[in-house]
Amino acid sequence: MGALLAMEDFYAGYGPIEVLKEVSIEVQAGEIVALIGANGAGKTSTLMGISGCLPARRGRVLLEGQPIHKLPPHEIVRRGVCQSPEGRKIFPRLTVLENLQMGAFARVDKAGIHRDLQHAFELFPILAQRRGQAGGTLSGGEQQMLAVARAMMGRPKLLLLYEPSLGLAPMIVVKIFDVVRRLNAEGMAVLLVEQAARMALKLAHRGYVMEMGQITMSDRADALLSDKRVQEAYLGQ
Repeated sequence: MGALLAMEDFYAGYGPIEVLKEVSIEVQAGEIVALIGANGAGKTSTLMGISGCLPARRGRVLLEGQPIHKLPPHEIVRRGVCQSPEGRKIFPRLTVLENLQMGAFARVDKAGIHRDLQHAFELFPILAQRRGQAGGTLSGGEQQMLAVARAMMGRPKLLLLYEPSLGLAPMIVVKIFDVVRRLNAEGMAVLLVEQAARMALKLAHRGYVMEMGQITMSDRADALLSDKRVQEAYLGQ
């Protein structure tokens, strides 16, 4: 059986600058895969390429064996790829409930949407308490929870998760990572981009290391955690 997601020999850039070169990444159904690397390594651009926001110059992206790299972003969401993006990008003037409903824009199953709303409130009880509050008035941690919950409202086969730990208190990060672990146990595959490399690799099944727009290492997450090169470059050892 093929991979759920396969990015194959993917090249992309902005104007004359090539930011991704020959990037190949796979995510199997039911997996958490971590993508780690320094600032500017190309991690964000990789997610943008998968989401259809950064066109391929060469290469392709397959979802369940079907090419999606020429589809518009909203159609890729309909196919089952949802992203919790860089900077969270919640709708600040919409309420928490309205933000979550926006996450289900591509769905028509009202009963399923209602069940998933209740599930989101179960996973993040603070959002249930804030459901009528404008998203822009939430704390940073609450906004990150809302961004993750909004992405899951699309009921994705694959959740693209961008740096959920960024700028948050450790207790909030633990809560969010626990939710990601639970979503994965429920069957959702996750591609996690994260600067907190140790936490990401402890959560993940496999990992990729990216440097200067290229994948330089890939292995089981535990093997990357114990690799001296990864420890020296990303784990502070």
